[in-house]
Amino acid sequence: MTAEVLRIIERDGKVAKGKDPNLSDDRLRKLYQTMVQARILDERGLALQRQGRIGFYLQALGQEASHVGSVATLLDSDWIFPAYRQPGIPLLRGADLNHIVCEWFGTGEDPSKGRQMPVHYSLREINFVSISSPIGTQISQAAGAAMAAKIRKDDTVFMTYFGDGATSSNDFHAGMNFAAVRKAPVVFVCENNQWAISTPVSMQSGSETMAQKAIAYGMPGVRVDGNDILAVYRVCKEAVDRARRGEGPTMVETVTYRMGSHSSADDASRYRDQEEFERWRQRDPILRFQKYLRRRELWTEEWEQEISENFSATLAAAVKHAEASDKPTIQSMFEEVYMNPSKQLLEQMEQLLSLKGPESDEVGEFPL
Repeated sequence: MTAEVLRIIERDGKVAKGKDPNLSDDRLRKLYQTMVQARILDERGLALQRQGRIGFYLQALGQEASHVGSVATLLDSDWIFPAYRQPGIPLLRGADLNHIVCEWFGTGEDPSKGRQMPVHYSLREINFVSISSPIGTQISQAAGAAMAAKIRKDDTVFMTYFGDGATSSNDFHAGMNFAAVRKAPVVFVCENNQWAISTPVSMQSGSETMAQKAIAYGMPGVRVDGNDILAVYRVCKEAVDRARRGEGPTMVETVTYRMGSHSSADDASRYRDQEEFERWRQRDPILRFQKYLRRRELWTEEWEQEISENFSATLAAAVKHAEASDKPTIQSMFEEVYMNPSKQLLEQMEQLLSLKGPESDEVGEFPL
């Protein structure tokens, strides 16, 4: 294990000889389209928060290649245990955009019925497990699900995402250790974006790299340029294939950069050096992939404009729909929590509903 970072696309769009994964033209276009859509989604989401129309937002600005390239290696039947900075995954997997936007607003059409923070999606139809805000919990969850799949002898692969800060969590140790011991079919993707809110990676770990932490657990650890979508795809495809063959887990460290603030509640300019930001801005993963596609004669300005205009219009319609949608019903707080609600829970729901006025959907005051 060395500190070397695998790279395929150079900054001018050229490809290192013999390393191109040779994806089809249609696949390349789809990946690029998804990256652009993810950025548009992020820009609109943050704008809505700044306008006071939603309460919170998290961007993946600068990290599009990392999660789009990695998830593209999975089958539709495989499962994702995400963090909260991978908006391209539901877009690539064909999730209902109305479900995504309704989640921001917490409407009745939000699959979580307003129980989650904005940008904490739960999308069962695409095998996208509910995002957890507590750092690192999804790591042990993914390991456990992968262990169960192995016991059932199916060939499902699980992929989980986390940042450099999560490598300091208890769940990182537990998940990595259990998965390695049991040879569980899971791929751990550490998106090292250099910052855990305001804590730089230099203050997060004394290890030279994040990937080398895999050695202690008995699994391969690989570093890859997280702003190079082809390099991410190649490394993760090897890890997924390895897991599906029953050879156990792999940890992939995608070296990338959080170009935005941690969230809409953060101001990165207060702790981040502007020169550092400018260096990474020059490595924008979308522009880099665009240069590669130009060399392949797969990109045109007209196509770029078409992607932007079409998705922006679709997104605007989804926002309009969400703002016109009804709030979750009062009884929804009791529904879809337990498969078989207890007698006591049903009694509590009936008691709460009985407090509504005869011509009102609003619940009145509880009696003292």
